[in-house]
Amino acid sequence: MNDRYEPSNFESEWRERWKTADLFRTREDLNREKFYGLDFFPYPSGAGLSVGHCRNYIPTDVLCRMKFMQGYNVLHPMGFDAFGLPAENEAIKRQSHPAPMIDQYAKRYQDQMELIGIGYDWSRSFKSSDPSYYKWTQWIFKKLYEKGLAYRKDAEINWCPKDKTALANEEVVGGLCERCGTPVEKRAIPQWFFKITEYAQQLIDDLDTVDWPEGIKALQRNWIGRSEGVEFEMEITFSKDGDPAVAPAEDSGLDGFEVKSNKKASSFRVFTTRIDTIFGMTFCVLAPEHPLVRTIKQSVDAERVSEIEAYQASAKALSDMDRQAANREKTGVFTGAYAINPANDNRVPLFIADYVLMGYGTGAIMAVPAHDQRDFEFAVKFGLDVIPTFEPDTDYLKPFAEEGENLETTKARYLEDAKTFDPVFDAKSGVMVNANEFNGMTSEQGSQALADFIETAEIGERKINYKLRDWLISRQRYWGCPIPVVYDKDGHPDVVPDDALPVMLPDVENYAPGDDGSSPLSHIEEFVNATTNDGGLGRRETDTMGGFACSSWYFLRFCDPHNTGQAWDPEKVKYWMPVDCYVGGAEHAVMHLLYARFWTKVLFDLGLVDVKEPFQRLMNQGQVLALTPYRQPHEGETLGVGEDGILVSFEDAKDMPENDLDWRWVRMSKSKGNVVTPEEAVEQYGADALRIYELFVAPFEQNVQWSNEGMQGAVRFLSRVFRLASEIAPNFDADWKSKIGSTIPDGKSTDIRRATHKFIAKATDDIEKFAFNTYIAAAMTTVNTLNDLMKGMKSPTEGEKLALSEAMESLVVCLAPAAPHSADEIWSALGGKGFTYQLDWPKANAELAKEDKVTIAVQVNGKLRDTLEVAAGTANDELEQAALASEKVKSFTDGLTVRKVIVVPGKLVNVVAN
Repeated sequence: MNDRYEPSNFESEWRERWKTADLFRTREDLNREKFYGLDFFPYPSGAGLSVGHCRNYIPTDVLCRMKFMQGYNVLHPMGFDAFGLPAENEAIKRQSHPAPMIDQYAKRYQDQMELIGIGYDWSRSFKSSDPSYYKWTQWIFKKLYEKGLAYRKDAEINWCPKDKTALANEEVVGGLCERCGTPVEKRAIPQWFFKITEYAQQLIDDLDTVDWPEGIKALQRNWIGRSEGVEFEMEITFSKDGDPAVAPAEDSGLDGFEVKSNKKASSFRVFTTRIDTIFGMTFCVLAPEHPLVRTIKQSVDAERVSEIEAYQASAKALSDMDRQAANREKTGVFTGAYAINPANDNRVPLFIADYVLMGYGTGAIMAVPAHDQRDFEFAVKFGLDVIPTFEPDTDYLKPFAEEGENLETTKARYLEDAKTFDPVFDAKSGVMVNANEFNGMTSEQGSQALADFIETAEIGERKINYKLRDWLISRQRYWGCPIPVVYDKDGHPDVVPDDALPVMLPDVENYAPGDDGSSPLSHIEEFVNATTNDGGLGRRETDTMGGFACSSWYFLRFCDPHNTGQAWDPEKVKYWMPVDCYVGGAEHAVMHLLYARFWTKVLFDLGLVDVKEPFQRLMNQGQVLALTPYRQPHEGETLGVGEDGILVSFEDAKDMPENDLDWRWVRMSKSKGNVVTPEEAVEQYGADALRIYELFVAPFEQNVQWSNEGMQGAVRFLSRVFRLASEIAPNFDADWKSKIGSTIPDGKSTDIRRATHKFIAKATDDIEKFAFNTYIAAAMTTVNTLNDLMKGMKSPTEGEKLALSEAMESLVVCLAPAAPHSADEIWSALGGKGFTYQLDWPKANAELAKEDKVTIAVQVNGKLRDTLEVAAGTANDELEQAALASEKVKSFTDGLTVRKVIVVPGKLVNVVAN
């Protein structure tokens, strides 16, 4: 047996044996419990995998291997999310068709995953671009359409002029296309949507039923954005004269225009979560796109119209994210109209401003600058009144009190002129003021009373709103799942019948999008010309579905991937679903994860699946960072959006003075030139060393800094395991299980068995909890303990031989999920048959794992003064007596009275004396 880890001598051989034995083919024994472990559906890029990607693939593999060894049927599949913009853009750049390119990329991914020993069932693999897969994506689209959850409408959408396609709101980051970084424009074109808003409340409520990180749940709840409040109608007028009225300041820009009519012109509706602050309303705001703006323009002079239209044009160029950025200076234009506050008949100026969105709520707000920071900033800029409606509490007032000023005086100043009190009072405490008959009420009392007032006046009602918008799925691109719709001569849509699915994506040479944004498919006559369901001439839909549609159900297909007659066998999905553990990056919190949940709920309501949630447990891994060179820009150089330095190639960095370089830890990526590939890591260190390093380097959810020294440490640890095995091998008894129970413990056998069973318990618990770093740390501790116990053991007793045999086999089996090549190599050298993957996972004996002695910390007044070695399980009164008898303790309590002795069983004794 080798006494060191030499991966080039055995790792590739074991991988070939696994493949020949079809070791990881899914077992479907219905008498066993199931475990479905799944990694996020990866897009196969030309760059291949980096060791950063292994940060989630290896841990999932460890868990799935343990589950199989525990007797579960394990479903651990892998496929590829092949449709979408990344593949198409890469193919355009390479001047090749996406299909063969994707096949090539997927093959490399598979080779890399096999290289690091990931135990996927490749017999279940597919790509989302396979017709046998997207046939059923189209079938699900049809189900959504029939349920009224897929619809087409003219809509202003986010448009990427570089990718020449529409983007969902979630794909726009900081006003830029998430994929290419190009500033996003607005365009109005017919688009297909999924009505995810119908499931908004379910998507919130059912988060309580899944074991997900709280941060991800919070992101989804915030994205869905449930808010309870009151929606009511406000009339407008073009006269600021009234009794009473809120007059704008002289420098506000609200004068100097003519109106064509002074009569009440129309009305609009607002939604507010704080109806109790309605008396603090000093202006109102419409989104620049609000339809009422058109009516207003008909009633004001040409100069005012020009200002409004110029502002509308500037707002149109901004993304929703940019418009709502918290640190952005507020802008707006007075419309020339006034809104009438129904609570007191005050007339308040009506603006358009881009921080109000047409797509959220009613597209209009009542603005209360005393209690809303955005409204406050707007009011200060435009010289508008700030009227408090709640008496501020002392905690709020203290920072504003002038030197020597009584807080009552500060309060009086606030109520007189709140415009200087920034940040604003959030009005969640105190009582109402400036609120007529509602003065003195709490927020809750005022909210209820004013909601009743609005409903009694029949101008509004209590309502629940959601920030979530319907899911835009149309893409004006070639490489995507065709939308299975045909339009008749009158433009009415109808979905393609089941027996005509899939609508095949035609094989074409030129698939680049047109400059006008039209889909490449629209120029292919043989694709466009189609027959309607009633036999007439029709025109096929030429948009394709965004890639998130394809990844919203792949976990169901893995349950039954080769079924040609159904998307899945209901019984198989009933057995395997939900996914027991889903592993991937947190960046998909409000896109893929939300969409997959939505589709699953729809399919549940249709009776097609038995689960409402697809992923019972979710784990998000940290990123692997690499040290990467940057420099400051030279004169005349400009930085990219969000950049604060110029990336330097590693080659150029060699010739630069060190003082000119700024080395940073950044995420591994092809664009940064800092990628370490699995091939490079395995070639230099070995696959099992890479696996051990990725597991041990840090807690699973934390970012890690790639380190060659860390990889060398993993190699050294595996060599210690091989060395330990080689030393135990001469005395290894493969039949130890039948003998050890009837053998009287002797020598160090009890200590050896204690170390063994402590490790079994720790490994089992840690793998289940994704605490892989402490799992590997426990393995290292166990190897060190066994080495220490074997020192001087020239001729082991019979009990020690059996205990060491148990220890070695248990160590190998428990390390097998983490270092499967090494485990199989050692197991074979010890005379074992087959593969460690097929062995039973050991069960810890709690009694054997118990320590016979424990160390008790003894404190005096909270400071450590002594330690005691006592028998495990020593009673509390005995621990107290032993602590008080300690000479060290006595030296700190002489002359003092012991008031109390606190005992934490098995851990510490604290003597309180004064």
